[in-house]
Amino acid sequence: MQLTPGAGRFAPSPSGDLHVGNLRTAVLAWLFARSTGRAFLLRVEDLDRVRARAEQRQLADLAALGLDWDGPVERQSERGPLYLDALARLQAAGLVFECFCTRRDIAGAASAPHGSVATYPGTCRHLTDAERDDRRRQRPPALRLRAGGGPVTVHDALNGDYTGPADDVVLRRNDGAVAYNLAVVVDDAAQGIDQVVRGDDLLPSSPAQARLARLLGLPPVGYAHVPLALGRAGRRLAKRDGAVTLTDLAATGVVPATVRDVILDSLGLPAGPLTHALAAFDPGALPRAPWTVTAETFAARIS
Repeated sequence: MQLTPGAGRFAPSPSGDLHVGNLRTAVLAWLFARSTGRAFLLRVEDLDRVRARAEQRQLADLAALGLDWDGPVERQSERGPLYLDALARLQAAGLVFECFCTRRDIAGAASAPHGSVATYPGTCRHLTDAERDDRRRQRPPALRLRAGGGPVTVHDALNGDYTGPADDVVLRRNDGAVAYNLAVVVDDAAQGIDQVVRGDDLLPSSPAQARLARLLGLPPVGYAHVPLALGRAGRRLAKRDGAVTLTDLAATGVVPATVRDVILDSLGLPAGPLTHALAAFDPGALPRAPWTVTAETFAARIS
């Protein structure tokens, strides 16, 4: 297929082996990109939580399912100058302030909602110089975006218009490390990515990322937030749910081709090489409910 301008991507963190929920999202990201003639890129988000050889195992697992990608694998750990340049631009525009709050401070603030994400209540946004000097003696500051402007609406290919808060996200943590929200926005623009396919648990972060991109003068991206894989207890799939990685499943007799076919079946797509699924792929026909994975999910496929 002739590639069109723009690209999709899959961007795992090398914190351990990918489970079948992660792999399902990777397959969907590949299908979205390839079905629209986009390039498909891989980016390793290794700013922290890196485990030895996890990246190599993740890439091997993706290849074992039949995924291919364009160009070399990019790594956030090699892109520091891009993040510092973006941070400097925001600082020059007066859009950055020091924040001394802990996570506990934010979660306990009266204005924080009782949901899964605690919105920053603006505690440090208007500190005086004297107050900042005093707090620096107690702990180093993080740097936050002075966002302003109220909620932001983004369009999602599967969820429609989504409106949410775009608050003062952290740009640099108080240990000096670049924060995820800044890195992901800068990376997507630098790589020409205009299609972001990821788990729907990240949908609430999209308005803040969209505002940050706008303030940096970067082009917007299109979103498709896909349903998560859940364990038997209805929680997000994890190692506690048993054999959920390719390595663990192989030990029970389940080969990668079978995992691929189970994932495709969960999406209503034909089994076999991913090229077969690509020919039948229709985003409008994708299931909208989470995929529940249990021990029985793969047991029936063992030959």
